[in-house]
Amino acid sequence: MIQRENTSRDPGREQPRRDNARNANVRWGIAHIFSSYNNTIIHITDITSTETIAMCSGGQVVKSHRLESSPTAAMTAAKRVAEIARDKGITGVHIKIRAPGGHNGPMTPGPGAQAVVRALSRIGLRIGFIEDVTPVPHGGCRKKGGRRGRRV
Repeated sequence: MIQRENTSRDPGREQPRRDNARNANVRWGIAHIFSSYNNTIIHITDITSTETIAMCSGGQVVKSHRLESSPTAAMTAAKRVAEIARDKGITGVHIKIRAPGGHNGPMTPGPGAQAVVRALSRIGLRIGFIEDVTPVPHGGCRKKGGRRGRRV
């Protein structure tokens, strides 16, 4: 009779989970990112979304209006917001990305949204989930353009 070695861990002894140990000391916040084709606004709140921790926009970090929605302005605003949040004890953020949406706006976020997510992770904030919260119309108002659509 051949006796095999037991290579699996002991079923009676449960191993401690490393995920919980890593997540135990993370203090979470929510990063609300509004990214249109004209501006990018970053707003970090606590986990209940009732208290503002830090807020900045692309227009606060550049001089000319045409650069407000650029990825460079978005990254600079994200760095400013992340430093304030880290000073106040936030170590991880859940991200909610919002485009203008509605019945007339574009449903896709502007060019600054991806740059903000990248900048927040580079600075050292842990990123939880990334969610799209663009408002979607459910019927509502009629789109402009007439019965046969917009003629170009």
